[in-house]
Amino acid sequence: MTPEAVFHRPQYAADMAQQLLKPSALQMQVRSGVFLSGIRRIGKTTFLRQDLIPALESMGALVIYVDLWADRSKSSASLVHEAVKATLSTLTTPGTGLWERFKGMSIGAAGLSFGFQLDAVGKPGGATLGDVLTELVDKVKTDVVLIIDEVQHALAGEDGSNLLFALKAARDAVNTRPGTPGYLLVLGTGSHKSLVADMATRRSKPFAGAVSTGYEPLGSDFVRWKRAQLEQSEGIKLPSQDVMVEGFLAVGQRPEELQRALVLLQSRPEAPDVAFPIICSTLASTAAEVEIATIEALGDLASAIFDRIASGKEDGESKLFSTDAINSYSEQIGMPVDTPQVQNMVDRMIAADVIVRPSYGVYVVADPFVRQAWRQQKAMRVPGPAPQAGSGDGSSNW
Repeated sequence: MTPEAVFHRPQYAADMAQQLLKPSALQMQVRSGVFLSGIRRIGKTTFLRQDLIPALESMGALVIYVDLWADRSKSSASLVHEAVKATLSTLTTPGTGLWERFKGMSIGAAGLSFGFQLDAVGKPGGATLGDVLTELVDKVKTDVVLIIDEVQHALAGEDGSNLLFALKAARDAVNTRPGTPGYLLVLGTGSHKSLVADMATRRSKPFAGAVSTGYEPLGSDFVRWKRAQLEQSEGIKLPSQDVMVEGFLAVGQRPEELQRALVLLQSRPEAPDVAFPIICSTLASTAAEVEIATIEALGDLASAIFDRIASGKEDGESKLFSTDAINSYSEQIGMPVDTPQVQNMVDRMIAADVIVRPSYGVYVVADPFVRQAWRQQKAMRVPGPAPQAGSGDGSSNW
């Protein structure tokens, strides 16, 4: 039997789909939008494609998916318009999968027809997204869910900003109507945690007031599934379940890094439970060192600011611009620093995705494993107390 290539999360997907499409009285905020964030390479896109979209469709929703990283040569607005037009095209073409799904329910044998020129959508003089999505909801008579993966890229430039305001207008046009046959739900996901959270929390953003939440990373159940898959093949060295879970946590709960660690394990002579933690720790440190190099490349002020955040509380540092902080930066870099310089550098560090702003005035390290590596390196750099005269016995300080 061929092993299943994808680890599915049906319960997580079902719970999310239920909250989006059938919100309770305390969950109505989802109709303002939902913004889901998580660090890079932890399986968000796989979950969207393999689990959430099927769960939404099984509950009757029409889903439009667009990845703003799919073609970096195109603007965010172009990618969204293309995804919307592609969906409309399938509904107007008999025999397509989407047409088959809605045939007899809300569209006839000849497919849907719209009161606008499909080719003109997104062009000057063409139908607006508000017009298009409102008519789509009216035609299919169900909820339409627009999923925008890597949504933070829509913040780059005026074109992307205009897109977000257009989607907000479309959302309001559909969702505020009495007796609407369906709702327009916008789900944005992204790896830039601060920017994604800002879309829902900053008053200047079009989706202010939407739901901002974190993606639930894979856990021990994924490791158990992965281990069971590999046990079907003879001759593969595997660590015990508990050791494998600890290693997965060490590499940031990233499936690709776990796979890489398991491949490296095959060439190690030590017992798997001995070698695997070393491999995972090394991979995590190597990945963190790349991020640390990014911080250091920004200069001494960036390093001083990052150190203050990394050395602060787990839930974030809120006093980056205090007099004490400014004086500390100046002392560390050996020259005067003022608040505008610090603000400019903080903005650059956010743009580089090394720190994030989970709430107004609060900053945390984007990747907790980089924070851990930074603190470990700092501890190694701090000199210990000098040995007492005559106390040396030739032993090392391990």
